[in-house]
Amino acid sequence: MGKWDTVGQCLVNHSANDILVIGAAPFYFLDYVACEKLNPEIVEQIVKGMTIACKELDMPLIKGETAEMPGVYAKGEYDLAGTITGIVDREKFIDGKGIAKDDVLIGLESNGLHTNGYSLARKVLFDIAGYSVSDYLEELKMTIGEELLRVHKCYSKPVLDLYHSHKIKGIAHITGGGLLENIPRVMPQGYGVIIEKSKIDIQPIFHLIQEKGSVPEEDMFRTFNMGVGLVLIVAPDHVEEMINKLKEKYNQNASVIGKVVHGEGVELV
Repeated sequence: MGKWDTVGQCLVNHSANDILVIGAAPFYFLDYVACEKLNPEIVEQIVKGMTIACKELDMPLIKGETAEMPGVYAKGEYDLAGTITGIVDREKFIDGKGIAKDDVLIGLESNGLHTNGYSLARKVLFDIAGYSVSDYLEELKMTIGEELLRVHKCYSKPVLDLYHSHKIKGIAHITGGGLLENIPRVMPQGYGVIIEKSKIDIQPIFHLIQEKGSVPEEDMFRTFNMGVGLVLIVAPDHVEEMINKLKEKYNQNASVIGKVVHGEGVELV
C-alpha cells in the first residue's frame, strides 16, 4: 500500500492493551526500527504513527533506536518493535483471582483484524481469492488494503475510566490465539467460560476470509478476534451501566457475550 503511518499506531495501541489486562496505565514507550537500508521518509512516517498513538495516550515516546543491517533484512523490509512501561497500584492489580461462577463477559468491539491473523488473511484474500489491495468490496465499504490497514483499537482510556469506578475482575486482550486461547490465560483454576456466538457482531472481513478460504469455524475463533478486541470479566451487578458508559462517553460498542462457569477453557455455543 505504500502507507507507513499506521503501523506504528498499531504497535503502540497493542502494547497499551497488553498492559491494560493487569490494570496498568501507560507511562512511556521506546521504539526500535531495523532494516536493510534506512529510507528517512519511511522512518519518519513510521515514527509519526507512534507519536500519534502516544499523544492520544498522554504518554511520551522517550527514546528509540534505528539499525541498518544489510544481509540480515531484505531490501525494503522493516522490522518494528517497541517496549511499553506502565503503572498500576499494587492494591488494584488485576490478577483474576476474584473471578467466580456466573460472572459476565463483556466483549468490546474491535476494529477489524487488529494485529493478528495476517498470514492467513493474506493467503486467503490474495493467493486463494485473487484480490488485490485496491479491490473495493461493497460488504467492506472500502478496499481490501484499507480494511487490512485499519488501526488496532486502543481500549486503555475507556477501560481505565471504568476500572476506577467499577470492579473489573479480569481482562483479556484478544490477540494471537483469539478468544479460545486468550481468555483462559486470565481465568483461575477450575473456571472456564461459555461464549454465545450469536452475541458477537462478527464483522464482514471475518465472514469473507472464512468463506473464501473455507476456514473451519474453530480455526477462525483461534486465529482472529472475530469482532471482539477486549473482554472484561465482571460481576453481573453493573454490567448495563458499564456498557452504557462505554458507548455514551467513548463511543465504544460493547455487549455481553458469555459467562463464567465451573470447568476449563472456552465453550462456543
